[in-house]
Amino acid sequence: MRSLSIVMFTTFYPPYSFGGDAIGVQRMARALAARGHDVTVVHDEDSYLILGGKLQAEGSPDGVRRIGLRAKNGFVSNLLTQQLGRPVVHAGHIREILDQRKPDIIWHNNTSLIGGPGLLPMGEGLKVYEAHEHWLVCPSHVLWRYGRELCDEKHCLKCQLSFKRPPQLWRHTGMLDRALDHMDLIIAKSEFSRLKHAEFGLRQEMQVLPYFLPDLPELAEPYTGHPRPYFLFVGRLEKIKGLQDVFPAMDRYPDADLLILGDGDYADELKRLAGGRRNIQFLGRKSPDELNAYYRGALGLIVPSVCYETFGIILIESFRLGTPVIARRLGPFPEIVERSGAGALFETEDELVDAMRAIQSDPKTRAARSDAARKAFTEVWREDRVLKAFGAAFARAAQRKGDAELAKALEAGAFEKGA
Repeated sequence: MRSLSIVMFTTFYPPYSFGGDAIGVQRMARALAARGHDVTVVHDEDSYLILGGKLQAEGSPDGVRRIGLRAKNGFVSNLLTQQLGRPVVHAGHIREILDQRKPDIIWHNNTSLIGGPGLLPMGEGLKVYEAHEHWLVCPSHVLWRYGRELCDEKHCLKCQLSFKRPPQLWRHTGMLDRALDHMDLIIAKSEFSRLKHAEFGLRQEMQVLPYFLPDLPELAEPYTGHPRPYFLFVGRLEKIKGLQDVFPAMDRYPDADLLILGDGDYADELKRLAGGRRNIQFLGRKSPDELNAYYRGALGLIVPSVCYETFGIILIESFRLGTPVIARRLGPFPEIVERSGAGALFETEDELVDAMRAIQSDPKTRAARSDAARKAFTEVWREDRVLKAFGAAFARAAQRKGDAELAKALEAGAFEKGA
């Protein structure tokens, strides 16, 4: 099977990254490298450092070539990209990378600060944009207007000022729309996100291709170090994740604890809002193995986000380990939970409490949802299933582009294990 040259662009990438989107890009890069492809990830180190990120350990070699861009004055470089929508400082270096790698596939992820729309026309190859956030239609990426409410119509200038960000005037010139015409495939992470992009003015067609996780060789042992039954929250501690809305429900639910795994800018305020409740515990970040054990030991995972997520990878992390989910009826969560049959949805505090009680008080209900979670993960979101779907979508895009050789390689299973 022919080895493909793949160059991926993204603003954040481990170890210069904050959260799940970058991990998703890394997971895909590693999966492709494991299938024998030459994978290069180009990212912007300055973006992470300017936002206060702390250097982390690099990790063991994984077959992926990582190129971190850094300027003499990273703040100025990022500001120019943010304001002009172009990779002003790094354009020459990016062209050199593309000339050297000669990619069959140029795969754009979150390009907001590594090059903006001006990056998208650069280079030759099958061009893909994967929308991990709503940056294509929202300067703040999350459709969370004024930092306090869901966005239902564009007030972008006022909203950017409320986020204390310089307005991006290029968004009013059609620059991004023209740049996206260079893409051969644009990917949404859920049907909800696809529809939301269209609602907010994206003209180009999107195809839904979800996140994935590799299957575990064996299920982790449940965490047994906590003395009481517990529900779990996993994620960055930010206001938009909605954790503060769960605290009043815990006042009404003395039969179990809420264990919170993660950290973030809103952590101190959340601890203040928790008010010393004995059935709420903040445990900080955990290693992947520790996290798996906590998932396995939990009655269920609570996902209370108040913003429009594009997917919600923690849901399938939970499903992989057979843990039911209780998620807010918002964004992509209904399509994930209802498709799996592995949990419950809530809108009100009463519905959240009822959902918690149903899982804890009825072992048969929890067991059925646990079985459904594992089954849905295996059939829908497991690595081999999702990579096969990606390969088929890329093959169709290559055919439309007229690249018969690339289409043939993809149709022959270039993205499939052992191909």
